Amino acid sequence: MSRRPVSARLPDFPWDTIAAAKATAAGHSGGIVDLSVGTPVDPVAPVIRNALSAASDAPGYPLTAGTPELRQAAAKALLRRYGIGGIADDAVLPAIGTKELIAALPHQLGLGPSDLVVIPELAYPTYEVGALLVGAEVVRADGLTRLGPQSPALIYVNSPSNPTGRVLGVDHLRKVVDFARERGAIVASDECYLGLVWEGAPSGRSAGSAPFAPSILDPEVCGGDHTNLLAVHSLSKTSNLAGYRAGFVTGDPALVRELLAVRKHAGMMLPFPVQAAMTAALNDDEHENEQRERYRARRERLLAALLGAGFTVDHSEAGLYLWATRGEPCRDTLDWLAARGILVAPGDFYGPGGAEYVRVALTATDERIEEAALRLA
Repeated sequence: MSRRPVSARLPDFPWDTIAAAKATAAGHSGGIVDLSVGTPVDPVAPVIRNALSAASDAPGYPLTAGTPELRQAAAKALLRRYGIGGIADDAVLPAIGTKELIAALPHQLGLGPSDLVVIPELAYPTYEVGALLVGAEVVRADGLTRLGPQSPALIYVNSPSNPTGRVLGVDHLRKVVDFARERGAIVASDECYLGLVWEGAPSGRSAGSAPFAPSILDPEVCGGDHTNLLAVHSLSKTSNLAGYRAGFVTGDPALVRELLAVRKHAGMMLPFPVQAAMTAALNDDEHENEQRERYRARRERLLAALLGAGFTVDHSEAGLYLWATRGEPCRDTLDWLAARGILVAPGDFYGPGGAEYVRVALTATDERIEEAALRLA
């Protein structure tokens, strides 16, 4: 029997499909303005870098479960920043970046070809990829009542959304939790942008002056019961730690223990110096507040420029992207912007509902954001 490569189950890697547009944008006389990927460009805060350096003499193997200090810092940060309480230290598990965690989650939960995985109708591609890797059936559905009698094994939620910036309110999230409990499903909520809300605080939620979106673990959403709920958090965005691969998952202690057991066998250990850097980042809110304000200023400049150039921007009330359209196929918009030296992500990366949209990232330097605005003008 001939072997069928695992890659044969997967779609083309999305960013490979925009190579021609990238080449066009790179040929602009003023250089490319790359707004296609949400990768941080700002410096890592000294408090984090100092912690990394101080922990660099680490010859032994790190713990897969993470240090007690890291787990405690994560639990305290979630309470302090987002009002999420009731998290035990052993219900926090560090991950080697949240993309790795999301891609591996169906496998590590024991899902397979007989299982159904629900993802948002417009979704970060890795949700689908993780399900395809284990041969599971994938359904795109924001309204879960559309599933009829089907009982999914895993439901992904992403709020604030990548790519749209849409925020799901408490009522919506509560319905997801109630539906999942009726069907015996696990809910995995990708909350990487929870603290990046620009247009009002949902249900009055704010920590100091910073609004945030409700979590799947919010007491008003789940009634304080974290059973079968997982919340995925990343330090890539607000702490600029994409290069550190620093994230964690928390929620149902039993599920976290199950993931820990699998990951111990697989040797999925976050390096000890990175754990120390994460601990410092989670204990310090000042650097996060400063980064949030950088993104706020870039968003205001870019949003005004897009609107002035005739784009319509939908949702985008939170997160690191503007979900924009010119009312035409997204690949036409991609080429229109590339001709002006601006590279974005076409909306069809994220599902059929994005066919007339592009995702415009805020993750570029102030100088490049200003250059994009001038070109759009």
